[in-house]
Amino acid sequence: VRFDKKAIAVQEIMTWGRLRHVPVVDARDRLVGIISHRDLLHAAIASVTDVPAAERRLHLAQVPIIKVMQPDVTVIGPDASVQEAARMLRQAKFGCLPVVQNDKLVGIITEHDLLGIVENLSD
Repeated sequence: VRFDKKAIAVQEIMTWGRLRHVPVVDARDRLVGIISHRDLLHAAIASVTDVPAAERRLHLAQVPIIKVMQPDVTVIGPDASVQEAARMLRQAKFGCLPVVQNDKLVGIITEHDLLGIVENLSD
């Protein structure tokens, strides 16, 4: 998602795509941050149980993505091994690693992706 959007766009993407992480890019597709489901929950004041969902959505419609995203993102290259990606995710306790080549976002690898690889090892 582009960095100049509002947080509500991220919520809609996450809901529609059933995603837990969304990379944030600039106009030249360079990675500038990442937003996790947890980041979005904090921005939506979701921990306050007496705030109606419509009010939380209205709040997110006003919040710029740049205020919610995590700007310091650890990345991996497209030629890295699956083992290297798994090691990085486990050591840093990350849920995902953006894949960057020539300063541009080209993909993302998640814990879920790695579990799928492990599941298919015996096939």
